[in-house]
Amino acid sequence: MTLTIYNSFARKREAFVPADPNCVTMYVCGPTVYNDPHIGNARPAVVFDILFRLLQRLYPDVRYARNITDVEDKINDKARAEGVPIDTITNRYIEVYRADMAALGVLPPTIEPRVTETMPEVIAMIARLVESGNAYEVDGHVLFHVGSFADYGSLSNRSRDEMIAGARVEVAPYKKDPADFVLWKPSTDEMPGWDSPWGRGRPGWHIECSAMAERHLGRTIDIHAGGQDLIFPHHENEIAQSTCAHGGETFARYWMHNAMLRVDGTKMSKSIGNVLLISALRAEWPGEVIRWLLISGHYRHPLDFAAAGLEQAQKTLDRLYGLLRDTADAAGGVLADNDPDVAAIVQALSEDLNTPKALAEIFRIAKALEAAEGAERQRLRAALLDGAGLLGLLQREPADWFDAKQAASGIDPAEVEALIAERQAARKGRDFARADAIRDELAARGVVLEDSAAGTTWRIEMPSAEATGADSA
Repeated sequence: MTLTIYNSFARKREAFVPADPNCVTMYVCGPTVYNDPHIGNARPAVVFDILFRLLQRLYPDVRYARNITDVEDKINDKARAEGVPIDTITNRYIEVYRADMAALGVLPPTIEPRVTETMPEVIAMIARLVESGNAYEVDGHVLFHVGSFADYGSLSNRSRDEMIAGARVEVAPYKKDPADFVLWKPSTDEMPGWDSPWGRGRPGWHIECSAMAERHLGRTIDIHAGGQDLIFPHHENEIAQSTCAHGGETFARYWMHNAMLRVDGTKMSKSIGNVLLISALRAEWPGEVIRWLLISGHYRHPLDFAAAGLEQAQKTLDRLYGLLRDTADAAGGVLADNDPDVAAIVQALSEDLNTPKALAEIFRIAKALEAAEGAERQRLRAALLDGAGLLGLLQREPADWFDAKQAASGIDPAEVEALIAERQAARKGRDFARADAIRDELAARGVVLEDSAAGTTWRIEMPSAEATGADSA
């Protein structure tokens, strides 16, 4: 099975051929830890978590690095405002980020490097750039000279004027060129700083990722990924400095970028006030519901994040977990290595991470499972779980899923069961008005009843303003 991905550098889909099929390398830009992560931060983490899972299925070894930027002026400002040491801020938000990602089903990366742990490599890379003539020192700063790299702009495909405007470059008299960017800058006594050949200071943002990728994955990596907003200037600058520091060797063979999120049809922005924190969303929705919505659209297309989408994701997961609960007698099925249903999901994801197509395959398998019997029922249930696992879904026990939902709702199961028994008695006595009233009462509290020949089951959904169903003939 051939994996194809859209290579942002080539601006087309290409077959993925790793440099070493025995060890695939991938680097994804991670968080700058100075505040709570928002839902926009979650999209690349979830998207490339699925890529990580897929690569692990296709190749024997995958080295996946997702960095933590723990040196940055916004961190300094936060620490100063709170009157605490820098690492108090960074450690706090590292833990918040990890907790949020775990709640969304994001696997830990193979490697999670921090800038503060990579300073010798940062300084060594800058020194090589100065020695090669691609960087220069002035007034305690070291800057990369954009004019020394002829291919600058190849990733973003922008003109020089567009790049200067897009980078919001700092106008400084010590620059040889307005587009030159900082590799090292001086630190005052109250700022974090490290000794270097250019004095005590700290790195610029872009050099940090280049140094961390080189240290942990090598001079050339297979895949470099991140949000679309990082294409310029961050990834463009990474290419320039890494290529020059490595004597012209290719930095990353494939570049992947996810599109941005919109909230209720509007660009997410602090100025608008519609930034959705993951912690706030988690207080209202299970992490798996949030994950489902994040992968419901193709990663290269903008995604509208809205309450209606979360409600639909909740209902869908309730039904799938309900199916797993109802087919618990078929647990333990064994899958062949080339199981056709799992292969269909792998194939969908191998088409440039086509998660909507993969979710459609999940629905198809679930529908087949509902009607299956015997050994086929066992196989389909195992295929559903295995295939969903590639998407980071349906990994909880059904009882845990429904217990957590019930606990969050504050609904007393004994009370519900008592009302169901009363409703059954009312129906038996042909008191349909009372039966309808009980159903409506439960529906208003978010309890949906499902009648079948085997009896009445119930599940919790978001309360609706409208009455649902009727028992009268």
